[in-house]
Parts: sequence; C-alpha cells; structure tokens
Amino acid sequence: MSKISYLTEEGYKKLKEELEYLKNVERPKISAMIAEARDKGDLSENAEYDAAKEAQSMLEMKIMKLEETLNNSRILDESKVDHSKVQILSKVKIRNLATKQEVVYTIVSESEANVKEGKISINTPVAKGLLGKKVGDIVEIQVPNGKIKLEILEISR
Repeated sequence: MSKISYLTEEGYKKLKEELEYLKNVERPKISAMIAEARDKGDLSENAEYDAAKEAQSMLEMKIMKLEETLNNSRILDESKVDHSKVQILSKVKIRNLATKQEVVYTIVSESEANVKEGKISINTPVAKGLLGKKVGDIVEIQVPNGKIKLEILEISR
C-alpha cells in the first residue's frame, strides 16, 4: 500500500512541473548520451556508456518516485484548515524557552519541506511535537541534540 501525500496546490504544481522536466528534457538528454557512447564501440570497457546507463537508471527511479507521489497525493484546501490548533499547513510562531529565540514555521508535507523558506516536514520531531497543540501550550520535544521546550505563540495560515 502506498503512502498518501498531502500537498498544497502550489506543491502539487511544482512536483508536476519537475516530473514534466525530467521526462521531456532530462530523459532525451540521457538517451542521446547513451547513443553517443554506444557509437564509440566496445561497450564492455566503455566507462562513458556505463556512466550514462547509471544516470538513466537514477533518472527513471526519480521519475517513478515522483509519479507515485503525485498519484497518491491529495491536495489540501487551505481554507478548511482549523487554525485553533497546529496541523498540516499551519503557520506556527514558537519561542524556544531556553534561548528566547522566536521562529515561524509552516508545517507541510515531506515533499514540500524547505527550511530556508520556513517550511518544515510534518515528519520532523518539532512538527510532530507541535501537532494538535494550541496557542499558549508549552511542549517539550526530543530532538537529536537533546530536549527543547517550546511555547506556541501564534497559529495562522
């Protein structure tokens, strides 16, 4: 049974565009590389051919994974997200009680996560610890370097 991915409409479109790019640009490029390497003669000792075949294999795996993700994804309607508690698509402002540092994260699916944009995967320890909590709640979360205490300051979309 395949894992269902919950995506925003924007995230779904990005994955679809990436898949189209891989199929329509990268796949023909690699096919051309294989044909060129094949034209050079003896394939048993042709490192160029082996590298191109390896690249093709990796590309096909990536295409297959993207297709599976898209086929098993559900687009979330952001207007129906309950903002009284933390859940996927929530934008959460938190304060680390030890350092007093405040951070804003949006909790998204694994395929849309991008820490530079403030988007963390629902599968991270921080997101898991925040799920279901409300403004004012203080949570203690086990992270790789120990435990952290966070206060939820704000939840929005």
